Amino acid sequence: MVAFGKKLKQRQIQEWQEYYIKYKLMKKKVKQYAQQIEVGTQDRGHVLKDFSRMLDNQIETIVLFLLEQQGILASRIAKLGKWHEALQQQPEISQISELREAYRAAGQDLLKLLFFVEINAVGLRKILKKFDKRFGYRFTNYYVKTRANHPYSQLQQVFKHVGIGAVVGAISRNLHELQDRQGSYLSIYDQPALPLQDPVIESVRAAVDRLTHSTNFLNFLAQHALIIQEELPAPIEDHIDDQRYHFMSLVLNLANTFLYMVNTYIIVPTADDYSLSLGAAATVCGVVIGAMAVAQVFSSVYFSAWSNKSYFRPLVFSSIVLLVGNTFYALAYDIHSIWVLLFGRLLCGFGSARAVNRRYISDCVPLKLRMQASAAFVSASALGMACGPALAALLQTNFKIYKLTFNQNTLPGWVMAVAWLIYLIWLWFTFKEPPHEVEETHIPQESNDGAVENDTLERGLKQPLLLTSEDISEEKQDEDTDQDCDESEESADESRRPATSIRSAYRLLTPSVKVQLLIYFMLKYVMEVLLSESSVVTTYYFNWSTSSVAIFLACLGLTVLPVNIIVGSYISNMFEDRQILLASEIMVLFGILLSFNMFFPYSVPQYVCSGLLVFVSAEVLEGVNLSLLSRVMSSRLSRGTYNGGLLSTEAGTIARVIADATITLAGYLGQSRLLNITLLPSLIVCISSIISTCYTYNSLY
Repeated sequence: MVAFGKKLKQRQIQEWQEYYIKYKLMKKKVKQYAQQIEVGTQDRGHVLKDFSRMLDNQIETIVLFLLEQQGILASRIAKLGKWHEALQQQPEISQISELREAYRAAGQDLLKLLFFVEINAVGLRKILKKFDKRFGYRFTNYYVKTRANHPYSQLQQVFKHVGIGAVVGAISRNLHELQDRQGSYLSIYDQPALPLQDPVIESVRAAVDRLTHSTNFLNFLAQHALIIQEELPAPIEDHIDDQRYHFMSLVLNLANTFLYMVNTYIIVPTADDYSLSLGAAATVCGVVIGAMAVAQVFSSVYFSAWSNKSYFRPLVFSSIVLLVGNTFYALAYDIHSIWVLLFGRLLCGFGSARAVNRRYISDCVPLKLRMQASAAFVSASALGMACGPALAALLQTNFKIYKLTFNQNTLPGWVMAVAWLIYLIWLWFTFKEPPHEVEETHIPQESNDGAVENDTLERGLKQPLLLTSEDISEEKQDEDTDQDCDESEESADESRRPATSIRSAYRLLTPSVKVQLLIYFMLKYVMEVLLSESSVVTTYYFNWSTSSVAIFLACLGLTVLPVNIIVGSYISNMFEDRQILLASEIMVLFGILLSFNMFFPYSVPQYVCSGLLVFVSAEVLEGVNLSLLSRVMSSRLSRGTYNGGLLSTEAGTIARVIADATITLAGYLGQSRLLNITLLPSLIVCISSIISTCYTYNSLY
């Protein structure tokens, strides 16, 4: 495991080293500021100004070099353009091929420049996060607010690389024209544009999109999976495929994801009727639906830990538990026991292997396929969410075989039990267990005191960190002999290990990450209230049948992919993620307010429109929120049992549990009050998330 500072240096282009951000120097300054504030020789105001000035100087060096290199590339492309124009008058095959190679070489140099900008942007973002965590106040908020929005902003040059787009366009257009198009005169600007096959341009476009966080549909959809990527870009020449990848095993993981989501939502339209048939209140459906989420709070942890050693065995266990759980769910009708029903749903929750599915994509899918696999993971979840209620609408029948009843209440259990049995057989004969990498633990050559100090720094505690004699000798022994280096901190292995418990993972959360998790909690809470109480609310107000409720829920689920196409392909490229985040929260708030039954008789259009507004806004919010979360979350949460995906899953699952419990408790006050009482907590948590977002808005940069 290599420290961030060392990785930063390894990824640098050697001849450009003097123009990169001085990350080690900045880290050393942060440590010195801590000591000076502790002994009282500096105040915080002076520290802010001094560190800002240092950052300004660093950014100016980067930007001026960037502009210089852009000018060199532009001049070079202009000369190639004259050559290209001459060849159009007198074409020669050999010279066309030579010109094409010259443009490709320019493209490779442009790719180097884009990587230069990206590495600096990552280093800048990292040092801002480190400063905030070390001092406990919002320096990033101050710096971004004063620098990013200024008309002469150099910070925008680093993050938006103004001007490089023109160079990208020039190389792309000319290489496109030099392709063998069999007489076609279409250019890259024509619609529909012809696909460009040249790999260097595809690499350049990918680098531009990654740097500007520009997205397409697949990219935006993949962000929902919260599979945290490495902070620094992969080396340009790194195209090695992961030998752990097995296509059919990935398909089995996606199938598990799909079936689990079908299993979750197939009972939503009939849960209230099933509860009534067993002698319980209709609002007990909240507990029936939420029982699965309660168990998932625990299953997510042990499945995540289990996936450190195996992927096959937890998937087998998951399938068996879900098969048994659905069987109990179906048998509860003939046994006439609400407790058997709840036990069956609890077992289904204990079979949730989504942590395994996510870990397999993160650990075993090659980087070049990971975005598509992540998008497929989210698509499988969305499709399962839509198919569950739709399947329930088709199971409207009633017959008996011996003493077993098959009706709209029991058939979801029987159908899913058979589905999991078929899946288990398919899994047993097809899944290929990948070799598990044993993570090497590099024992540092330094003293234990230094390691303890470094771990303390990474955790962001407020006590001063004084340089010891061991630290000084370590710096002298460093192979770089770089006076700007605080190597003792870099080399502490403990500071780079994955979190080993929920508590240690929580300590890694900065205020902005906590706000992102609060937003995720809010949107899952609001969506669960909408979905889980839909059958009770619509039956009470509109006398909807089970089929009508199922169709409504299926239609909500079917909006997921179209909404992500629109947001991922268009909206996310027109506005910043933080702008979309705040706007989506406000739209969720409007949807909640529209849902209340206050002054007028409750109508179907009001319910459908408000539900659609809440669901669609929450869906947009989820993608943008997880995109930002993956950028502001510590890299130590990208791997291991207690990873970022687990934390977000736990936040969402706890939200679902509380929402379902709220529905059941509110039911004791009567169905006439159920709607407004369950919407009140949604309103409060939504307003809280909006206020928190405004508080951390400038740190989401």
